Amino acid sequence: MARVSRRAFALAALSLVASTAPGASAAPAPAAPAGRPRRAATEMRGMWLATVSNRDWPSRTGLSAADQRKELTDFLDKAVHYRLNTVMFQVRPTADAFWPSTYEPWSQYLTGTQGKDPGWDPLGTAVAEAHARGLRLHAWFNPYRIANNTDPGKLVASHPARKHPDWVVPYGGKLYYNPGIPAVRTFVEQAILDAVAKYPVDAVHFDDYFYPYPVAGQTFDDDEAYDAHGGDFSSRAAWRRDNIDKLVTEIADGVKKLRPGTRFGVSPFAVWRNATTDSRGSDTKAGVETYDDLYADTRKWVQKNWIDYIVPQVYWQIGNSAADYAKVVDWWAGVAKGSGTALYIGEALYQAGAADAPSAWQDPAELSRHLTLADQYPQVGGHVYFAAKDVAADPIGALSRVVADHYQQPALPPG
Repeated sequence: MARVSRRAFALAALSLVASTAPGASAAPAPAAPAGRPRRAATEMRGMWLATVSNRDWPSRTGLSAADQRKELTDFLDKAVHYRLNTVMFQVRPTADAFWPSTYEPWSQYLTGTQGKDPGWDPLGTAVAEAHARGLRLHAWFNPYRIANNTDPGKLVASHPARKHPDWVVPYGGKLYYNPGIPAVRTFVEQAILDAVAKYPVDAVHFDDYFYPYPVAGQTFDDDEAYDAHGGDFSSRAAWRRDNIDKLVTEIADGVKKLRPGTRFGVSPFAVWRNATTDSRGSDTKAGVETYDDLYADTRKWVQKNWIDYIVPQVYWQIGNSAADYAKVVDWWAGVAKGSGTALYIGEALYQAGAADAPSAWQDPAELSRHLTLADQYPQVGGHVYFAAKDVAADPIGALSRVVADHYQQPALPPG
């Protein structure tokens, strides 16, 4: 996830429309609506802790191990302060590692130099320190992104992408592994499961990146892979979706075999398909649809219970004309109903008070209203906030308002 990723893609996708915390001050809490259910004693209260481009942590490259560790534990302490119970910690942002990996180099976001040992084990420390605080630690991986530039020469000489240049596709100013090559999928799965084998993580977590978001005027060049492996499919799109289906099911199986009880969840862009494209889709007008553009059939993954939980990134306000929070949550609740897949809602805390955010996000109560609305759906088992830096800063008190209105008591994490 690049520095501009979630905000940029959430906003860009809609621009392509088819046409208190304890002790903190907060606005008075609104009266609970009549008949509102009591909040569950067990619910997801999560935050993403992003490392790509040093979005949240570490604050910059080259900090000492002691300073990096303190910044990390400060974020965990903030999660506890706001009565959260789960942290999605990004440990493989760009085909690299925040642990001593058997397969991939140390991340450049630690020391400024890819492959350089930072002198400590961030993932191992994060798991231990999270558990010491009663938090769950979900290890967050990006499967296919290699680099936020198109120059393989900038990768460390030992990087697998340099050893296997035929695995690599430049697209949209970045380098990606080609999901259509079976050897790539095998390697990516091995690299991810290496962390699961080494650490008692509570879950493996993917975000919204599978095939890359579409870039106007550019083509993702997988011709050779399609010619070699796509013969049994009706279209390239069907073949691409099958490639991602295989990744998801194989990771799910691998996690359960290596560490029974560890969960596997995905946080996709929230629009599977618009209803104008497919009658089964949501009442939205998004210019990106995960099924058609990212080749991620997220609806199927839920309904077939291939994943343990899903966290659609519903990063829009109530009443948004292209993707209304209320309508998108309603749609996902219908998809999850009876599936066995837990549903949590991804929340755009980063929008609260942001200068370029719609006016609704200038109101500290907007986020709290999201939870009040979601409480109407028994399928919604909690919320996850993007992202840790915004949790820590809480610039207009939106999270403090959520705590005052909804998190007056701690809740056990699910799973």
